Amino acid sequence: MTIQPRLVVTGRRPDDTSVVLSDGPVEPITAGAIPGSEFYLLWGTDDGHPTVGNKPTEPKILPFFAGLGGTRFLLARYAPESRTPEPAGDPARLADEMAEKLPGLADVLEPGGSGMHTTDTLDYAICLEGELHLELDDGAEVRLTPGTCVVQQGTRHTWHNRGDTPALMCFVGIGAARDA
Repeated sequence: MTIQPRLVVTGRRPDDTSVVLSDGPVEPITAGAIPGSEFYLLWGTDDGHPTVGNKPTEPKILPFFAGLGGTRFLLARYAPESRTPEPAGDPARLADEMAEKLPGLADVLEPGGSGMHTTDTLDYAICLEGELHLELDDGAEVRLTPGTCVVQQGTRHTWHNRGDTPALMCFVGIGAARDA
C-alpha cells in the first residue's frame, strides 16, 4: 500500500481556543528533470525566528531549502532506479520547469546527473516506506528501511532506490550556517 500524504494544520481562535485550520491530502510536485520522484511540500517557516500564537501563519514552502533559521517539512517519494526513465525533453525546458516548481533544488545538484549535493541545512529524515540507500562522498552507502532515522549535517550525499518498490522519506530541514 502506498501512503497518500495528508496534512492537518492546527491554530488558535482569537479566544485562544485550539482549532483545526485545515485537513486534507497533499498533491505531489513532479519535475521532468527528476523522473520518478514526487515531492510533497508540507510546511515551512520563514528564515529567522518562527512564531506561534493567535496570528494565522502561512507556510513558507519555497524556495526548496530554508535559509538560516528557517524550516522545511516535506516528503519525497523515489521510484526504483530500475524503473526510472531518463529525463526526456529539451534540457533547458526541463531546467526551467524545475526552477519554477522546486526553486533552489537544481542549484545544489552537481553536474553530471549523479544526484550528489550539499546543502546548508541540518536535516532530520526518516524512511517511511520502501528502501533507500544513502551514499556519501567517500562512496560509503547505508541501507535505509522503514523506521530508519538519519541526521544529515550538511554533508555531500545522494539517494538511491535500489529496491523494486517506491521509497518514501520524510525530511525536516533547518537552515544552518556553515562553519569555516
